[in-house]
Formats: sequence, C-alpha cells, structure tokens
Amino acid sequence: MFEFLFKRQGGDKPAGAPGEQPGAAGQSAAAQPAAQGQSASRDGAAGAASPREQQAEQLKHLDGDEEAAVAFILSSEFSELRLAAAELVHSRAQLERVHAAMRNLDRRVAKLMQSRLDAIRHHEAELRRGQEALAHARALLNDEFLTPNHVAELDREWTVIKAPELAPEFDTIRAELGKRLEDQVQLQRAMIDRLAALRQLESAGLDPEAFAQRLASLQEEQAAALVAQGHASLPRALVAEFATEHARLGASLATLAQDRAALAAREAALGQWQAQPAAELKADALRKEWNRLPALPASPPGVELQRRFEALLATLPQEAPKAKQEHRPAVPEAQPKAPKAQNKGADQHFLDRLDAMEAALQQGSLGTAAELDKSLKESKDKGMRLTPAQADRLAHVRAELKRLSDWARWGGNVSREELIKSVEALPGQNLAMSELAKKVGSMRERWKALDTLSGAAPRSLWERFDAACTAAYAPAAAHFRHLADERHANAARAQALVEEAQAEIGRLQDGSADWKHVSGTVQRLRTAWSHLGAIDRKDKKRLDGLFSEALNTLQRPLEAQRKGEMAVREQLIDEALALDPHDRHAVDALRGLQQRWQEHARALPLERKAEQALWQRFRAACDALFARKKEHAHALDAERRSHEAAKEALCARLEAAAPDATPASAGKLLREAAAEWHAIGPVPRAHEARIEKRYHAAIAAVQHHADVARRAAGMALAGAVRDKLRLIQALEAALVNPDAHTNPADWHARWDALLPLEGGYEAILRGRFDAALAALDNGREAHARRLEANREQLLHELLRLEIAAGIDSGAEFARERLKLQVEVLQSSLKSGQKPGTQAAGLRELLGLPALADARTETRIEQLLVRHAKDGR
Repeated sequence: MFEFLFKRQGGDKPAGAPGEQPGAAGQSAAAQPAAQGQSASRDGAAGAASPREQQAEQLKHLDGDEEAAVAFILSSEFSELRLAAAELVHSRAQLERVHAAMRNLDRRVAKLMQSRLDAIRHHEAELRRGQEALAHARALLNDEFLTPNHVAELDREWTVIKAPELAPEFDTIRAELGKRLEDQVQLQRAMIDRLAALRQLESAGLDPEAFAQRLASLQEEQAAALVAQGHASLPRALVAEFATEHARLGASLATLAQDRAALAAREAALGQWQAQPAAELKADALRKEWNRLPALPASPPGVELQRRFEALLATLPQEAPKAKQEHRPAVPEAQPKAPKAQNKGADQHFLDRLDAMEAALQQGSLGTAAELDKSLKESKDKGMRLTPAQADRLAHVRAELKRLSDWARWGGNVSREELIKSVEALPGQNLAMSELAKKVGSMRERWKALDTLSGAAPRSLWERFDAACTAAYAPAAAHFRHLADERHANAARAQALVEEAQAEIGRLQDGSADWKHVSGTVQRLRTAWSHLGAIDRKDKKRLDGLFSEALNTLQRPLEAQRKGEMAVREQLIDEALALDPHDRHAVDALRGLQQRWQEHARALPLERKAEQALWQRFRAACDALFARKKEHAHALDAERRSHEAAKEALCARLEAAAPDATPASAGKLLREAAAEWHAIGPVPRAHEARIEKRYHAAIAAVQHHADVARRAAGMALAGAVRDKLRLIQALEAALVNPDAHTNPADWHARWDALLPLEGGYEAILRGRFDAALAALDNGREAHARRLEANREQLLHELLRLEIAAGIDSGAEFARERLKLQVEVLQSSLKSGQKPGTQAAGLRELLGLPALADARTETRIEQLLVRHAKDGR
C-alpha cells in the first residue's frame, strides 16, 4: 500500500518555466512573471481564445468537406470535437484511415467508423447477393424449361436481399418471367382445347371438305404451338396424343370420302328410281343396278338407304313365271281376273333373328352372327318362303358375314402371329414363375379363342406356337419340379422332428430329462415345425397327427411343473409388494428377490405370455418401491428448481437495473439483492455454478455502472471546481498586479455565470472569492502580502496531497517529496490513514488564498482530476 513512497518521481520540465531550478526560492522567483502573464491571459475583456474554442470554430467552417474533417480529427485533441467531425466522414478509404488512427485513442470515434465500415461491407455483400440473384433470373429468362417452381425459388431468394438499387432491374426481369409463365399457361390451355376439338371432330357430322379443312386448321395451330416460345412446357403426352389422333383422323378421312361418295351415288340412284312410275321399274334390274353401285358403309345412313331401297322394291309389282304364263288358258277381257295367292314371306320371328344378325355384324360379333345364320338356315329349310326383298336382304347380310369372316380369318392369323411373338418374348421379361405359368396358360386360352372366332389355324402356325409355349414354360416347369423336391425334403425334416420328440419322451419316462431342456426342446420343435415349408397333402395330415401327439405327451408334465413354478413367482411378487419403502434395507431385500427371480427363470422358463405377465407384475412392484423412495427426492428437486427460478428472476432484475444504476440507488439495490439472494434456498447442484456466475456478473454490472456514474459526476464537479478556482486565481493575480484595473461587478457577473458546486466546495471557494473581492476596495496590499505569504504553505500541502494520491510532482520537487514521504509514512504508521482525510486536505488546499504560477495551477487541476476519478 506504500508503493508511492518508493516510486522515483521525475518528468519533463514545465513548458511555462524553462530553466527553473528545484527549490522553493527558484520557484518563487519564476512564478511572479508567469502569474502576471496568466492573469493577463485570463482577463475576460482582452484575453485571446482558448485552443478548444479555436478548434470549435474550425469545426464550424468544415462545411461538409470530408478531407478537411479527417485532417481535423487526426489533429484535434478534444474527443467531443473529433466525434462531431467524424459525422462528416462517409467514404470507405477515409473511414478506414480514421479507424486505424483512432482505434487506440478515441473509442467512440473508432466505434462510429467501425459501424459505418460494417454497414458498407454489409451493403456490398447484399449487392453481391443481388447480382447473383439477377444472374439467376437472367438464366431463368433464357431457360426453355421454365417452371413455376423456379420462379418461386427466385422470389424466396430475393426476399432476403436488401438491395434497393437493384430492385428496378429485378422487377423488370421478374415481370418478363411472369409473362412467360402466363404465356406457357395459355399455350398449355390452348393445347388441351385443341386436343378436345380434335377428339370431337369425328362426331361433329361434317362433310369431307369441312372435315379436312378443320383437320388442317388444327394441324396448323399445333405446328405453330410447337415452334412458339415456351413450347418446351407443353406436356409430351398431350403432344404425342395429338399426333396419334391426327394421324388416325387423317387415315379415316379417305374412308369417309369414299363412304360419302357411295352414299351420294346410291342416294341419287334411289331418288331417280323413286321419281319414275312403278310400272316402268323392274325389281331384278333395280337389284342388279343397286349391287353394282359402290358398297354402302356400315353406318346409320347406309342402313337407312338400304331400308329405303327395300321399301321401294316392296312397292313394285311381282312378275309371274314365264312358263306358267304360256300354258295359262285365255280368259276373255271382260271377265275379271281371279285373285291369285300371294307369298306372305317370313314370319316375325325370322325377321327378328335377321335384325339380330345385322346388329351382331355391325357390332363385330361374328360368332353370334354365325349362330343366328345357322338358325335362319334351319328355318328356311323347313319350307319358309321369303319375299324377294327379304331374300335380297338375307343375301346381303350373308355376304357381309362372309366378308367379315374372311377378314376375321385374316385378322386371326395376324393375331396368332402377334401371339407367337408375345410368347417368344416371355423368356426375356424375367417374370415370376407363377406369373409366367399364368401367362403361358392365358396365351393358350387366347389361341383357342381365336380358333373359335377365326377358324382353325394352319398347322405351321400351331407348331410354332406350341414350340414357343414349351420353351417359355420350361423355367416354370423346372421351378415346379424344384418345389416338388422341396416338399419331399420338408416331409423328411418333419419326420426327423417327430422322431426327436419321441426320443425326448423316452428320456422323460426314464427320469433323466431336465425340465429346462424339455422346455427348450418343446419350444425349438414347435418353432422348427412352424418354419417347415410346404409338404404334399397326402403326407402332411399323417405327419401333423404324429407331431401333435408327441408334443402333447411332452407338454402335459411340463405344464404341471410350470404351474408350481408360477406359484413360486407369485410368492416372490407378494414379497416384493410387502416390502416397506421406509426401511433402509428395503432396496437390498428387493435386489435379493430379483436375484431369486432370475434363478427361477433360468431353471425353468415359462410360456412367453405367462412369463411376460408375471415379470410385468414383479417389475411394477419393484418400480412402485423405487417410486415411493424417489418421491421425496423429486420434491426436493422441485423445491431447488423453484429456488433456481427465483434466483434467475433476481439476476434478471439486477441485469435490467444495471444500465440505470446511480451511486445513490446502487447501494440500496445491492443490499436488497444480497438479502434476497441469501434468503433463497439452494438450487440444483448442476446449475449452481452457472447461477452464481450470473449473479456475480449482474452485481459487477450494477457496480460498474454506479462507478461510471460516480466518476462522471466527479469529473463534472472537478470541472466546475476548476473553473471557479481559475476565476479566483485570476482575481488574486489581479490584486497582486498594481497596474490591473478591475471592476467588482464584472467579477460578480463572471462568478454568477458559473455552476454552483456540491460537496462543500461552494462555501470554501465562495469565501475565498468574497475575501479577494473585498480586498479590491479595502486592504488590497495586505491581501496581496497574505497571498504571497501562503505560497510556501500551498506548495507544501499540494506536495503532501500528491504523495497521498500517487501523482507525479516533477523532478524539481524530488528532494522535498522524498523528505515529505518519510514524514507521511511515519504519521500513517502511528495514527493510520482515516477515510476522508485526503478530501478534507483538498478542501483546505482550495480554501487557502495563495499565489500560484501556471505549473502549480496545473498540478492542482491534476489533483482535482485524480480525486474525481477515484470517486472521492
């Protein structure tokens, strides 16, 4: 604590007293002119401006010049002026320059420069991210396969970027992307509508020319869509379906033209015949002419024309056979002709079957049509006579049946070729054996169906098909043979299991069997039997009976033994439930029961279900015992957690109150916090170190803010004391100078302009000021002598206070300082240093009227600053 006594004091000489020698006499000789110069400089009427005022005036004339502001910051010695000039620095180079210079000199300016540099770097990073997003957007704009997911991802990427200067360009590109998406949607919708129109074209009832024009128009629209921007977004399935449908309709266009031409020719011929008189028409000639015309399509208009033609034939008169007309006797013309018997034609049942046969042909049901034709032949063979129109209709229907049958026979051969290709491709499809067998069987069924519908197949085709089916079915046949072998092997394994069970029965009857071994054998045999594969049905029933009988023979004595073992387990459960949880030996007793349980479980395992149920009950009894013993521990844990929450809340209050802590409120706050902290109980041990650390950190924060506030108040008080002391020293210097003419009113005005002081300094300095002011009017010389006489005492007390405060006094006072240090040490050892002694000595020093030179005034101001920093 006495380090200051052994510290070698020294330093540069004061600038205001060059060549000054150590000692009081030399100091007194040099102090007179310095005091006079200082008095003259502090005269408010004609004194020059201070450096602070000069720099403040220079700051006002910067006018936003960044270079001048940087130069001012680097040259100024006043932190608040540097901070004000730093507001004008914005460029990155100048910010880095000022930050490098002020990093260890002015924390506030350095922090401001760092924050602006961080803002610039952040903005540059945002610009880079924005440029990357713009590049991504341009890439999407040039991408043919643009999707809404790409644009949504771009929007999510842009939402976290803060770059307003890039926003217009991004909005432009984003609008283009949105328009492309809308165009793609319109293109896709038009594609769907175009495909729907193409599908409905066949049923629209258009003539061939309009049909061809509409088909060409849709093809042109499709071609334009396939080369439009965004065509890559069209679904490939729809494009392929449009192409397929268009090709089909184009192929059917020629057939449609032929059908329309045939209908037109027959319609014209029928109209011509209907316009002629019936007497001029002959049925045979019309029928031959009608058959020479192009074939009618199997459509409703064709059927309607055929019906109209048959109706026309029905209206014509029937011609009599020529032979009968030659042998018919002549009859007078006046005698009326006798009515001849007319052929009524087929009955309604025959006509219904004929209609059904036509309908079957229109639907493509050749088998049904063939059956109906067979029944029609049987009816006609029974003597039914048909009208010519009915006969023509029947001939036309049978001709159509023959034509379709020929086509069916040709198509059947084509289908058989395709069927053979399908069968030949089966080995390369890697199908499962069961599916392969089903496929081959279905192929043979389809071949039989084709024989029924299309007639018998050529022998060469049948031989190819049969060879292909045999080759395709060969892997399945080998597989099924392998399955049969496996079934025989499984039967052998089943027989071995039965024999093993019978051997265990023999050991059990001899009394040499172990119950654990018996239980394991039963379980193993049952598991092995359940894992047996398929067995032939003729062997399975016999083996199942033998195995069940042997297993039941083993199971009966084993079950009796297990019942006794279950009684033992029940007793162990009852003993576990009967344990007293408050007994100190309860846990040891429970562990003994658990050990006994394990011994019994190893000696004879029970059935899995029973074993699990008993074990659950035993474990529940053990858990209940441990749960009751832990209830108290849980209660303590809950209490400790509540204590932890209370201490956390206290720490939070201290942390919240720390920024606003003052010297007056900090003491009370810390005392109340300490009392509340000690009143709270213990916290969980795992969190104890953390909460203690947080508490002490909060206390340190409160103390730190209070100390900062105390030092700030002390510095403010020291500044106010310094200002009034300077005024008093200027007044006392004016008293010593006989040439100085002063006005008491001016001194009063200057005193009143200064702030009032606290801590007892106001009364001390006011008394000294009033005494000097009173000496202006009366007793000026006496007061001046007093001021001169107190100079030595002032220096002595100042040196003593500097020693106590640990302030360097200068090399010129080294000898006196060393001597005085010894005295201070001796007095401290005798009486001890009492609190407040240094503050009282400072007040006495400030109240002592004495002349002081510039060096002494500077030392007094340094002493005031040290006391303010120490918070005294």
